[in-house]
Amino acid sequence: MTATLAQIWRHPVKGIGCERLADTTLTAGAPLPGDRAWALRHERSEPTDAWQPRRNFLVVAHGPRLAQVAAQSATDGRITLTHPDLAPLDFDPAHDGDKLMDWVAPLWPDTQPAAASLVKAPAQGMADNGVAQVSVMNHSSLRALSQAAQTDLDPRRFRGNLWIDGLAPWEEFDLLGKTIRIGEVTLEVTDRITRCRATEANPDTGERDAEPVRVLRQGWEHMDFGVYATVTSGGKIAAGDTVTV
Repeated sequence: MTATLAQIWRHPVKGIGCERLADTTLTAGAPLPGDRAWALRHERSEPTDAWQPRRNFLVVAHGPRLAQVAAQSATDGRITLTHPDLAPLDFDPAHDGDKLMDWVAPLWPDTQPAAASLVKAPAQGMADNGVAQVSVMNHSSLRALSQAAQTDLDPRRFRGNLWIDGLAPWEEFDLLGKTIRIGEVTLEVTDRITRCRATEANPDTGERDAEPVRVLRQGWEHMDFGVYATVTSGGKIAAGDTVTV
């Protein structure tokens, strides 16, 4: 198999904003740098720096307007968030958690528990599976799912890290237990990713306008899209790099 790394994405604050990268440097046994490095917990969760499940945070699954947030990270650790209905927010997540809570309040349903504090993720990051991994997505699978859903599904709905071109639809599932190479980096593919209602939210409009999970169940009898992979040998990767097994 030979394919191409088409896109690299990170999500500095879990569930709030996505950022496209031209390149990055991966480290063995670590998540993509800066990905889900922070998370905004709600008032019904505990104030701990340990890993916590998705249900403890403000995320797109419960607040679809969060899907419209874009992010840009600076080298000094500051993050700028933008949303079509709000003024941009430039903040230091280590000190300005209150600013983020105030900024995001208009986007968060008042039927959900309110934001309580911004927490720094542990070393493994704050991915849904609680493991220091990256997520790998297949553009061909996205096209197949879009066709079945009868709508063009934006890749941002799936909040993945690495998007690959050149695989057959669903070929990523055949990579479980195998090692892939991207540039000078090697990754071991370990698990499929089960999806939730976050994929229903359109990142342009913030509205729930599709049901990818239902389409997956009806068309393929599962709820999975993308795979998790562990970085086994680190190095720099860039969009356009060759991907091989």
